[in-house]
Amino acid sequence: MIHRERYIEKVRPFYESDLIKIITGIRRCGKSVIMEQIIKEIGEKTDNIIYLNFEDKKVSANITDAEKLFAYVAENRKSGKCYLFFDEIQTLNGWQDVCKTLRLYDNSLFITGSNSKLLSSEFTKELSGRYVAFRIRPFVYKEILEYCKELGKEVSVTDYLVWGGFPKRFEFNSLEAQSRYLNDLDDTIVINDLIGRYKIRKESLFKSLVNFVLRSNSRIFSANSIRDYIKQEHTGCSVNTIMKYLGYLEEAYIIESVKQYSTKTKKELSYYTKIYNADVCFNSIRCIDNRFDLTHNLENIVYNELLYMGYEAYVYNNNGREIDFFATKGTKQYYVQVAYSVAEEKAYQREFSAFKNIDNISQKIIITNDELDYSTSVVRHIRLKDFLLMESL
Repeated sequence: MIHRERYIEKVRPFYESDLIKIITGIRRCGKSVIMEQIIKEIGEKTDNIIYLNFEDKKVSANITDAEKLFAYVAENRKSGKCYLFFDEIQTLNGWQDVCKTLRLYDNSLFITGSNSKLLSSEFTKELSGRYVAFRIRPFVYKEILEYCKELGKEVSVTDYLVWGGFPKRFEFNSLEAQSRYLNDLDDTIVINDLIGRYKIRKESLFKSLVNFVLRSNSRIFSANSIRDYIKQEHTGCSVNTIMKYLGYLEEAYIIESVKQYSTKTKKELSYYTKIYNADVCFNSIRCIDNRFDLTHNLENIVYNELLYMGYEAYVYNNNGREIDFFATKGTKQYYVQVAYSVAEEKAYQREFSAFKNIDNISQKIIITNDELDYSTSVVRHIRLKDFLLMESL
């Protein structure tokens, strides 16, 4: 497995800190591997390390509550600073008390989890800022190329646009095996986990919403518009139920909702958002007859790549013209428009006109899958295959 230095370099300054290091993100994105790589680094200077994976039945069957975990640590730690690594700890009853207490006794505590309840307001209030969080995501294209080089494989940009970046899929040689893995993954983390965790009784309604939302990535929604679609099949669907189910998907890091900003108000328009999938495979496995939604997947990919590069990304409303992203990092700002192609005149005019009346203080960028360079004197065109290899804009 590749060394994911982009993430580890952010954790490294906190190795000796008494702050709780929370490594979080969607299931199967590589959190455990990053934890293993941190353990290996720390193991070069000490063997006073305890690792427990609470998805392992040998662990979860014997350490069932906070008291038993305290006892296990006391029995197995050595004198001096001990480095504690707890994988998927949110499955343990009383894990919050464990975190609050263990950090006080010369322990450096690292935990992982695939649910943003780890960062719930109740938990963070109890800790009073005694934690630092790191969000891990599926592979971006640069990481895919590095991993596939290890595996002796080649992966095209189109493959990435369709099937995304969950690390495990690249270990399978056939597309059929990869598809089966991704479908099983979807069943586990999108459907079964959430229905069980939140005791969802209206399973059919929930599955309809999930399929609609994940098929419709990179689009602007309101809770009302989603309700209006869902109620065609489920007449008892309410806006409150829609909001609750969307919250479940966000808590499991399956989707992210991005607020739109207005040039008039210079603030968020809270009544509608744009939804992006954690990985574009959630869209593609729901497509029929290989009619993949490359246009919206491309925008979703750009969003994920911008976050990996360290940008904050917002949707921008330019007086009624949508600009896909207003990307910021420090003092640098970029307006970024995304299109599969602008080769046709109609598409060219539509996409470039989104920048109308935007000043030239911030750079204006358009990213497409075209081979030709469509840059103008005020808009920089970046080919997708080049953008995917960039470290920054």
